[in-house]
Amino acid sequence: MIKVPRGTQDILPEQSYKWQTVETIIRDTCNVYQYKEIRTPIFEHTELFTRGVGDTTDIVQKEMYTFEDRGNRSLTLRPEGTASTVRAYVEHKLFGQPDQPVKLYYMGPMFRYERQQAGRYRQFVQFGIEAIGSADPAVDAEVIALAMDVYKKAGLKDLKLVLNSLGDAASRNAHKEALVAHFAPRINEFCGDCQQRLEKNPLRILDCKRDRDHELMATAPKLTDYLNEESAAYFDRVKAYLDALEIPYELDPNLVRGLDYYNHTAFEIMSTASGFGAITTLAGGGRYNGLVEELGGPSSPGIGFAMSIERLLLALEAEKVELEDTSASDAYIIALGDAPKMEAMRLVKQLRDAGVSAEMDYADRKLKAQMKSADRKKAAYVFILGEDELASQTVQIKHMATGEQQLVAIPEAVTYLQKHKEESR
Repeated sequence: MIKVPRGTQDILPEQSYKWQTVETIIRDTCNVYQYKEIRTPIFEHTELFTRGVGDTTDIVQKEMYTFEDRGNRSLTLRPEGTASTVRAYVEHKLFGQPDQPVKLYYMGPMFRYERQQAGRYRQFVQFGIEAIGSADPAVDAEVIALAMDVYKKAGLKDLKLVLNSLGDAASRNAHKEALVAHFAPRINEFCGDCQQRLEKNPLRILDCKRDRDHELMATAPKLTDYLNEESAAYFDRVKAYLDALEIPYELDPNLVRGLDYYNHTAFEIMSTASGFGAITTLAGGGRYNGLVEELGGPSSPGIGFAMSIERLLLALEAEKVELEDTSASDAYIIALGDAPKMEAMRLVKQLRDAGVSAEMDYADRKLKAQMKSADRKKAAYVFILGEDELASQTVQIKHMATGEQQLVAIPEAVTYLQKHKEESR
């Protein structure tokens, strides 16, 4: 028997309605905020990610699915969505549009070769937004507000927003020198990854999961202490806008995020639900001024975030939030006999043409078995067609919630159901 590859999953019908529900919430929220969908290829040229994500990141060094095509070109299954979105922004000259920032969202599968654990897969579904073309700190607050709105509309309550500033290039360079001086005398006590990061990107040492409990981590220089006047003022404006939106947050000077392109605002949204697990991060993002230029475009500051749909569903489960299954059938047609079945086929087609969700039996089962099937499908109404009903051109319609049953002329059955559905709303 061939099984699903390690790190992937099948989403069966009894679970897929949950995905559809949260995807609808996401799309509706993006529409309210006027973010438009962009769809990029699932694979890109490898160079896009080595330049865009950064060659010192774990994603590029350890987690990418990279292969050569028949033309000996190096291609990579996308591990995240920002680089692809920025590439499209540059390639299609969206920077030339009169209204900036250009506000985009994406939703689809990403691929990373990492150890599978709760809510983390090698193929996972990510939703993200990118606002490109504005350096206004108000945009930072809007991006964070959109993420929080998605979670709240889905039903989550146990949330925590954590905030930090990575500053501009000058601030980060000053902080980098301080980090090197701090870690260098004892860097041999750290893992091989951290030793490599010391010169290339020492900020990433603070994000190391293996050495997180080392005593030097607690005393490491804080980036916020090295923010220059301009960076500090920018961060103050972001916090002021969040205060105006009544979005609570906590400051964490050690929050650095795992990708090289971040600067200024960085944030994560975490679940505080009991029993959610050791990895509490649901979403993360930040500002990436300079990434558009790195990928060949003009100066176009941007900010965005990404969230895992799998982890959103896990958080809903931890908070015991039940999502409504909207896939229930409006009507289930029971046919008892060959001739009634022919009429049932016509009736099902008429109901579906009228926009009514309808189903019927295809196993020629007895009445009791068909009633059980209708119940499993959570049908609101059951239509019963037997030889007697067919002879009188009528159908028995039973309202499953109340048990009320009525004999209705077959030509009037669709109108009858539509009317009762409208009255029950």
